Amino acid sequence: MNQPVVEVNELGYVYPDGRRALEDVAFQVYEGETVGIIGANGAGKSTLLMQLMGILLPSRGEVLVQGEKVTKKSLQKIRAKMGLVFQNPDDQLFMTTVYDDVAFGPRNYKLNEQEVENRVCEALKTVGILHLKDRAPFRLSGGEKRAAAIAAVLSMQPEILVMDEPTAALDPKSRRRIMTLLKGFSHTKMIATHDMDMVFDLCERTIVLKEGRIISDGRTREILQDGKLLEGCGLEIPLALQNCPLCNLKKCWS
Repeated sequence: MNQPVVEVNELGYVYPDGRRALEDVAFQVYEGETVGIIGANGAGKSTLLMQLMGILLPSRGEVLVQGEKVTKKSLQKIRAKMGLVFQNPDDQLFMTTVYDDVAFGPRNYKLNEQEVENRVCEALKTVGILHLKDRAPFRLSGGEKRAAAIAAVLSMQPEILVMDEPTAALDPKSRRRIMTLLKGFSHTKMIATHDMDMVFDLCERTIVLKEGRIISDGRTREILQDGKLLEGCGLEIPLALQNCPLCNLKKCWS
C-alpha cells in the first residue's frame, strides 16, 4: 500500500480557556483522495484544519505531511506541500490587486519575478479569472473572491489542498462553478464543510466529527445515507438523497 500523504495520530487540542476541541483524532489520507470532513458547528472541523497547517500545534499527538512532522521548524516545508483556502476569502486577500495577492506566496519564497509571473498567470487561468488580475480584491463578487483565494494557494503549487467551507455564502451559480473547479483538480483534497450535497458530489470518503472526536470514517454514500448517524451529529441527509417531495419515493444510488 502507498504511504499516506497526511497522517494524523492520536491528535488532541485544548484551547487556552480549557475547552477541549479535539480528542484522539486519528486518520490517514492517501494521494489523490478527496475527503470530506463534516460535523455541526463546534465539532472541531476548523480546528483540525488549523492543526494540519501548523497554525495551531497539538496539545498531544502529531500530524505528518508526506512523512514530515508538523512543528514550528517544519512549517515552511509543510506549507510548500499543502495549501489552505480559508472559509472567508477576505482573510486571505489583503493586497491592492488580485495579481499581488496571488503573487504574495511565491514572492515570499524568494522566487524570481519571471517565475512569479508564470505562476500567477497559470493559477489565475486555472480558476478562470486572469482577466481580473488588476482588479482590487474588495471589488470582486463572492465567487470571484473565492476563486482568487484558491488561485493564491495554487500559485504555491501544493500537492495537497485543504479547504474550509469553500461554497459558504455563494449564490447557486458561483457554488456550481467552484464545485466544477474542484472536481477538475487532481490534487489530494480535504474539504471541511456543512454542504452535504457538495460532499456527495465531490468526495469519495467522508470523516464525521462530533465534539472533537471522529464518529465515522468511510465511503461517502454509505455515511450520507445513514440518517440516524447524521441526525445524531446535528447534520442532515443531502437533498440529492432525500425523498422526492412530490411522490415521496426515495432516490436510489448505487
